[in-house]
Amino acid sequence: MLDKTLVHDVLEAALSTGGDFAELFVEENAKNSIAMINGVVETAQAGIDYGAGIRIFNGFNAIYVYTNDTSRENLLKTAKTGARAMDKQGRVAVQPLLETAVEQIHVCKIPPDAVRKSQIVAMLREAHNGASGLSPLITQTAMSYGDSAQNILIANSDGLWAEDRRIRTRIGIAVVASNESEKQEAFFGPGRLCGFEFYNTVNIADFGKNMAEIALTMLNANLCPGGKMPVVIDNGFGGVILHEACVHGLEATSVAKKASVFADKLGQKIASDIVTAVDDGTMPNEWGSLNIDDEGTKTQRNVLIENGVLKTFLIDRLNGLKMDMPSTGSARRESYRFAPTSRMTNTFFVSGNDKQEDIIADTEYGLYAKRMGGGSVMPGTGEFNFAVTEAYLIRNGKIAEPVRGATLIGKGNEVLMNIDRISNNFAMEQGICGSESGSVPTNVGQPMIRVKELIVGGHG
Repeated sequence: MLDKTLVHDVLEAALSTGGDFAELFVEENAKNSIAMINGVVETAQAGIDYGAGIRIFNGFNAIYVYTNDTSRENLLKTAKTGARAMDKQGRVAVQPLLETAVEQIHVCKIPPDAVRKSQIVAMLREAHNGASGLSPLITQTAMSYGDSAQNILIANSDGLWAEDRRIRTRIGIAVVASNESEKQEAFFGPGRLCGFEFYNTVNIADFGKNMAEIALTMLNANLCPGGKMPVVIDNGFGGVILHEACVHGLEATSVAKKASVFADKLGQKIASDIVTAVDDGTMPNEWGSLNIDDEGTKTQRNVLIENGVLKTFLIDRLNGLKMDMPSTGSARRESYRFAPTSRMTNTFFVSGNDKQEDIIADTEYGLYAKRMGGGSVMPGTGEFNFAVTEAYLIRNGKIAEPVRGATLIGKGNEVLMNIDRISNNFAMEQGICGSESGSVPTNVGQPMIRVKELIVGGHG
């Protein structure tokens, strides 16, 4: 992408007024997207995002500058602009740049640029037909497709030179059911770190049909009653509770600033004995996976909580310096426009020994949250509020009537302690996580769990 002589000179320019570390991140990202409403293509876009970012450390302070002009003259100018932006003392020498062999864990069999747009449109129409044919109460379908082929180069003053290629693809299936007074929507967004071969392994029409069934079920549901009760949260996107309400508080981004409820809890019991939680960026072809993180560090399997005990945080280079802890391969950024910081990859509760049917049968009364939606959380306190997009009451140990309008309200640290049953039906689903370094692909996952007491926001 750039030659070594230029990269070395840019790093030298970044440290020309002092500093103890400099890093260059170069990106070329080819993106394609198609959006379809009610079976008709609305937009089709393609483009290339290209540029470079330069980061300079002075102790615990850092500055970041970026540009989409990677000519020699402009890169040197940008590096010197960054160098002048903060006072520094001392200066390290830029070490010889040595290429790092990046292990390619994630195989791409059908690159996106080898697929005709007509084939993608036909696939989206399959999802539309699967949904729209179910009932006249299905009033809208919104199908989307996106892929990206990102080439990156990371070099730094310690002598690192690492290059990688990341290919991702994802579809979005949104279905709306309506009657005279209500609307209900269901959404599913499967994706992988791989090529178009992913779509040869799934039934797209069934995805559309399933979302239509959920929207119709919720359209005819009664309003959810509120109050404190046991809550059974199913697998897959149910893991958003762990992601949002718990693991954001384990990212060094907040821990290093003491802005997390878990900041001083390392080695302490923070969850039920049956809880083990992991963030694993090495899982082959998973949506949140990476060969190397956005600082060039190899990703790894990080056991965050083991049998209820907090074992580690998710750590990037800068916050690791502040915490005196090594990187866990968790530095991520949306693009060259963002400095990296600690972020999740594929985050999940590990399976337990219970069977799903036994967890339901052992719950006299409560809420079964089959599919979770979006929500909000305050990392400093762990307080959260999440919507449940598909929910049912549990009565006498059986799944009973569907209910709509349910929300889950609580604190992440309390939920962790109140998990008393974990099943073995593990599954993951895909999302986009936003934080200081932009929006990045992440997986959330879990088997079915039961929280023995949680506030359910409802309607009476």
